[in-house]
Formats: sequence, C-alpha cells, structure tokens
Amino acid sequence: MKILIFNWRDIKNPSSGGAEILTHEMAKRWVRLGHSVTQFSSKFPNCLSEEFVDNVLYIRKGYPDARHIFRSVHFQGFLYYMINFREKFDVVVDEIHGLPFFTPWYVREKKVALICEVADELWGKLYGSFFGAIGRIIEVFYLRIVYRNIQYLTISESSKKDLIRNGVPGKMIKVLPMGVTVPSEIIMRAKERNPTLLYVGRLSKSKGIEDAIFATEILVKELKRIKLFIVGRGDRDYTIYLKNLVRSLGLNQNIHFFGFVNEKIKFELMARCHVLLVPSSKEGFGLIVPEAGFVGTPAIAYKSKGLSEVVKNKKNGIILEKNNPLELGKNIKMLLLDKNLYSNLQKGAYEESKKYNWDNTARAALEILK
Repeated sequence: MKILIFNWRDIKNPSSGGAEILTHEMAKRWVRLGHSVTQFSSKFPNCLSEEFVDNVLYIRKGYPDARHIFRSVHFQGFLYYMINFREKFDVVVDEIHGLPFFTPWYVREKKVALICEVADELWGKLYGSFFGAIGRIIEVFYLRIVYRNIQYLTISESSKKDLIRNGVPGKMIKVLPMGVTVPSEIIMRAKERNPTLLYVGRLSKSKGIEDAIFATEILVKELKRIKLFIVGRGDRDYTIYLKNLVRSLGLNQNIHFFGFVNEKIKFELMARCHVLLVPSSKEGFGLIVPEAGFVGTPAIAYKSKGLSEVVKNKKNGIILEKNNPLELGKNIKMLLLDKNLYSNLQKGAYEESKKYNWDNTARAALEILK
C-alpha cells in the first residue's frame, strides 16, 4: 500500500513535538511491514528539501503558519499534490494541527484525518482575539462540514469527546493506543542531590512553562537549592522572553535551559530529575509522562482531559485540582517531602510506562488505512 501523509511539521523539525513522534513511529513501522510512506511537511532552517528517515520519504516545502497563505505548507501541499501526487497513492493521511490540509476538496483517494486535539479555546490564547476568532470559526466549519464523513484517528477518549461535541459522528473516530520510544543504550542516572524539577516539550505559551517558572520562584524561598530543568525548543522570541523572565526573577542559579537534546540525553535528564511538570491546561495526551515513568520519574500535571487519561492520580503522578503556580508549588513541595508517596509514585510510573507500545499504535492505525 502507498501511503501519503500531510503534516505541518516532521520529526526533524526544531519545533516538532509528540504528534510528530507519533506520526514517525507509525510511518517507519508501516514501511517495515512492506508499505511505502511519503510525508509532505513544512521546511525549516538548513533542512533538506527531500530525504529518507528510517526509509520514510520526507518532502519539505512552505511554512507551517497558514498566515503565509500561498507560501504555507497547506497551500504548497495542495499544489504539490495536484502536480506530482495525484492518483499515485492508495490512502492519504491528513494530519490536523489547528488547520487541516482540506484534502476532501481535491484528493480522490481514500482519506483519513489524524488529529491529536481540538484547538478550541487555544486559538484565542495563541493568536489573539481577532485571528483566534477566525481560526475557531474555520475549525468549526471543517469539522462539521468539510470533514464530517471522513474517518478520524485520535489519541485519547477526551479528544474523541471533543470531536463529537464539534459535530463529528462517534462511529467515524478511532482512538489509537499510544507508545513510548526508549533509546537502546539508556544510562539510568541517579537522582540529583538537590530537588530537581523538569519540563520537557515545545517552548510554547500554551504549554504553561511560565507557571512552572513561577512555581519555582515560590518554592525557592523554602528550598533554596531547588532546580528546574527546561528541555526543548520553540519560537525564538518566546524562548528569549522566558529567559528574560527567569533573569528578572533572580532565578538564573535555579533554572537551566537545555534547548534541544537527543533522545539519549533526554532520558538521562528525566532519570536525574525528581518530578516531571506538565503544566498545560489543554493536551490531547502527553507522551512525555510514560517516557519519564520508564526511568522512575512521576509527573505533576494540570487538570485537563487528555492529561487525566495518562496521569493516574496518586498512582504514577498527581493531577492538580486548580491550574495555577501556587497549587503547583504546593503539590511539588508535598511530593518531595513525602518519601513514601514519592516511592509509590515512582513504582507506579514505571509500571504504567510498560503498557505503551508503538507496534500496537501502528497496527491499529493500519487497520483503518486498509
């Protein structure tokens, strides 16, 4: 079977996240099973216009932000399909991140929509009231009308409920089991001598990194040697803003930015840290939670539908009752001081992580593609 994937970013993009990991882990397994996979995604600095990664062909053109209009990856994908791809594939996966590729309007082959979360209120938070309102109107339009009869793949029951609430028939939605990618040669580091917190992911305002910083500011008054490691990359201006915020709060000795790190170093950092922080008010799932669990690091997460499915409260982590830095700081302190609870959550985090397997994800999705 010949499979084409449209996605705004790919696994090598500096701004890639959990969705791109999911897509690539499935794609490379489909190739191993004898299928051919091509992904069309946006370009990024110093990227190759075409390359194979794990025998998946990546083609890169356009920008991920649809506000580039004719230079956006969405429009470039349409052009490239009409000129080079038309009727050359058996199935097309249209991956939706806020905006889809509108494949029902021009693709004749079988189409499947892959969506990790419905953006909903995130439109306003990320793009302001004007562009946010436009984005939300477009989202409602394509979910209720353009994609209404398209088969959907999603990653959590909460995302499925959001889709249904936005007009997608429940019978058209398949929830995929998730997996965990663990490096083959991982070094299990001992925990840091001083209490150390960790954020891993894209540096984006929607991820709540500022709340993690403010919680650290609260805690440093009592736990002077507490550390926060921030691992990940994102928009340059927002990254500079975060670093300036840390500097203005006098936390340069407590908060460290690691930027992008490879998977081996990421897991070593997760092993060294005591607690993973996931202060995002809206997540489709949260792959980083079972990843950290694999090395015995429990999570403290904001109360959101997707995170509530992956973080089992008082089993592999803690779900907060209120999403704010004060509540976050209070629960971090409680967990660090309660040795029995911490030990139990460590064991629970590891046990939960063993339930995740990308082979199951790829097989479940392939059944739908076929």
